[in-house]
Amino acid sequence: MDRDTSLPVDASRAREMADHLMVGGGTPGPLLVRGRGVRVWDAEGRSYIDCTSQSWALYLGHAHPEINACIAKQLESLGHVHQGFDTPNRYAFAARLAGLAPQGLSRVSFTVGGGPAVEAAMKLAVRNEPRASQFVCLWDAYHGSTLGTMGASWISTRARGQFAGGAFYTQLTRPFIRVPNPYCYRCPLGLERGTCHLACAEVLRKTLERGVNGPCGGVIVEPIQASGGQIPLPGEYLRAVRAICDEFCVPLIFDEIQTYLRIGAPYAANHYGVTPDMICLGKALGAGMPIAAVIVADHLEGFGPEAEELHTFANNQVAQAAGLKLLEIVERDGLLGNANAQGAWFATELQRLQARFPEIGDIRQVGLHIGVELVADPESKRPLEAETVAVRNEAMQRGVIFGLGGVRRNVLKIKPPLIVTRVEAAEAMEVLVEALEAVLRA
Repeated sequence: MDRDTSLPVDASRAREMADHLMVGGGTPGPLLVRGRGVRVWDAEGRSYIDCTSQSWALYLGHAHPEINACIAKQLESLGHVHQGFDTPNRYAFAARLAGLAPQGLSRVSFTVGGGPAVEAAMKLAVRNEPRASQFVCLWDAYHGSTLGTMGASWISTRARGQFAGGAFYTQLTRPFIRVPNPYCYRCPLGLERGTCHLACAEVLRKTLERGVNGPCGGVIVEPIQASGGQIPLPGEYLRAVRAICDEFCVPLIFDEIQTYLRIGAPYAANHYGVTPDMICLGKALGAGMPIAAVIVADHLEGFGPEAEELHTFANNQVAQAAGLKLLEIVERDGLLGNANAQGAWFATELQRLQARFPEIGDIRQVGLHIGVELVADPESKRPLEAETVAVRNEAMQRGVIFGLGGVRRNVLKIKPPLIVTRVEAAEAMEVLVEALEAVLRA
């Protein structure tokens, strides 16, 4: 293969350098060299529809011309700026994010990644309740892999098997108290939705009442558990959690690192009509440029000037400009509506497929936040982990990259960029059908 002179590295020689790289996680994929829109190409010239948005971070797809132009223009004036200096971009982006949030959340603090955003929220919670030493999170949660957040993520609970690595760091991680998640397809309490009387929320209430040493720092939840299996938390559960947090004067922290814009609303807080005390953002916030943030309720005391939340790249002008441009394009092109329309279409097509493939045990969809859980049969619900990995790999060979990974290896993730068209969605579904046929009916 001839070298692509537009690339800084000869793709044909890239694998020769692989021994010098140490990767701490991720699902293996092809050697990618370029992308455009919802598609990427590998070093052999093969094309793929990217239903992962590259770790759910590219809402406008790859190499969006307006984002590229915005970045180039910004780099002509300012790129990196120290956090202590004022910049128009930072003011404008903070105001824009706060303007989309529920009333009463009007302050924004920028940071450098999703895990640090959750840590920033934890800092603020303890600043407002200095006696607090413990936080509560849900089973199967994922809030990051930093030392401050790993204890709130499922990876640190795996002492054996494929994900045993987290056990190496338990002596360094902060302890969290975990309560059952509302995973209605496999209720951890053995109950049925509709007749359970929100027993999992009652467990949270009893935990705050009797299971926390002193005041609780905060309750941290993903409104849709992503790495936990694409599990939407029911609206009635989130409303109950809000009431319980109010009862015990505990801050409610929404980890919206994967729900921002993806579910057809600016935030899950808007979608569910539940106002948390803090909203953590990351991943797609900067249209592919690294940036994260926490939006903070007005009634909470904020950070002071004592360098308690200081990050070298928290005032990245390129990421802030790209994030502003992303919001402009999303609004102009009606991409929240497209996320809802295409997501609903995916769900309908998947429901039709269940008659042909009863191994499709559960379909979980909010906007373009979609999970498909594969099971041996609808009665036993035995997870088909090896088969799900095989379906993902078969689909990749046929030109579509679906997401995989997290605590449940039997859940396929369908989370393409918000710009995905019906034609592209149909092509992805066609490949999924072929992959299911090849693996489950061979």
